[in-house]
Amino acid sequence: MGESLLKKEFKQSDVQRVRNLVNKDFTAKTSIKSGYGATHVSRKEGDTWEEDGRTWTIKNGIRQNITKLDSVKEATRIPLRCPKCKGSMSHWLAKKMYRIHGFCFDCTVDYEAQLRKAGLYEQYEKNMVQGNMKAFTRDIEDWVLSTIDYQDTYVTEQGDVEDWKNDTSNSKEKIMENLKEFLDVMKTHLEE
Repeated sequence: MGESLLKKEFKQSDVQRVRNLVNKDFTAKTSIKSGYGATHVSRKEGDTWEEDGRTWTIKNGIRQNITKLDSVKEATRIPLRCPKCKGSMSHWLAKKMYRIHGFCFDCTVDYEAQLRKAGLYEQYEKNMVQGNMKAFTRDIEDWVLSTIDYQDTYVTEQGDVEDWKNDTSNSKEKIMENLKEFLDVMKTHLEE
């Protein structure tokens, strides 16, 4: 009975597989084949190549696809630790301050305290507020200019075209006057 189990003949690949396992060489091949096959190109950390119409790279030993949104992802990514003090960035104020200043809330408080000691805090605060006001003004102006020529016409189920704007010629001029007046007021506040 035991003899029938021992009469099994081992193939050369089986012997090679056991040798590889004993030598702890888990990536070695057990047989040699010939013929046509895809060539394997060895890549290193940081290599960039194009394959199948996509761009690839190796980061931290992992093959990754490079997309157009990688820079956006990187810009919105918040690190686990503050780059300045190496403290935790888990608090919601730390995340908010990182988006504004590039470091955590505690570092922001320390930075502003140093500005107060140096007598520069008022100018810093003014620059921050004016920067926000300038961005807000640009956003309002862009929004008005993009929506002023927008057509509010709709097609009903019966096929009739309805114009939902009341008096477009008069309202367009009125909107532009209001925008100019708003921009003038904002400029006076920004120049102070």
